[in-house]
Amino acid sequence: MAKHLDLEEQEQLDQLKHFWNQWGTPITSILVVVLGSFAAWNGWQLWQQRQATQAAALADAVAVAVKAEDAGRVALAFEALKKDYASTVQASQAALQVAKSAQAAGKSDVAKAALQWTIDHASDEGYQATARLRLAALQIEAKELDAAAALLQGSFPAEFKPLALDRLGDVLQLQGKTQEAVAAYRQAWQQLDGRLEYRALVGYKLNALGVATSTTESQS
Repeated sequence: MAKHLDLEEQEQLDQLKHFWNQWGTPITSILVVVLGSFAAWNGWQLWQQRQATQAAALADAVAVAVKAEDAGRVALAFEALKKDYASTVQASQAALQVAKSAQAAGKSDVAKAALQWTIDHASDEGYQATARLRLAALQIEAKELDAAAALLQGSFPAEFKPLALDRLGDVLQLQGKTQEAVAAYRQAWQQLDGRLEYRALVGYKLNALGVATSTTESQS
C-alpha cells in the first residue's frame, strides 16, 4: 500500500515538474511584471503624497509671509514652490494669493507675473480661468486694453465664460466699440443664471447702452 502511494506521489511530482518546465518561465515573467507594476504604483502614490505634503508646507509659508507683509519671505517661498512643485494645486493657490497681496500693496507688476505664471502652469483649469480674469482686470486698470481683450477672448470653462464675456464687454466699451460691447454683454446676460444678482448688473450695463433685457429671454 505504501509503495502504491509512493508511486502516486512520484507521478504527481513528475507531472508538476513537467508543468513547471513548460510554464514556469512565463508564470515567473507575469509575476515579475505584476509585482513590479504594484511596486511602481505604490511608489508613485508615495511620491505624490510626499509632493503634496512638501508643497503644502511651502504654501503655508507663503500664507504666513503674506499675512506678515514680508515681501522677501513671500518671494522666497513662492520661488521654491514654482521651482519644485509647479504642477501642484498648492502652487496655484499660492500664486493667486501672492497676486492678491501684491495688488493690494500696489505692486501690479508682481501681481501680473504671479497671475501669468498661474495661467501658464496651473493644472486646474479653474485656477487658470480665475488668473485670466484677474489679470485682465489689472490690464484694464493699466489701460492695456488690447492685451485684456486678447486674454478674455481665449478659451474658458463654461462656468467662467459669462464672466469673461462681461469683462470683455467692459474692454470693448472702453475701446469705443459699442456694438461689439453690446454683443458681449448680451451673451453674458443670456448665459448667466437668472437667480444671480450678477446677471442684473450685466442687464444694467445693457440698459445703459439702450438695450432692453427681458426676463423671458432664453438662456443658452
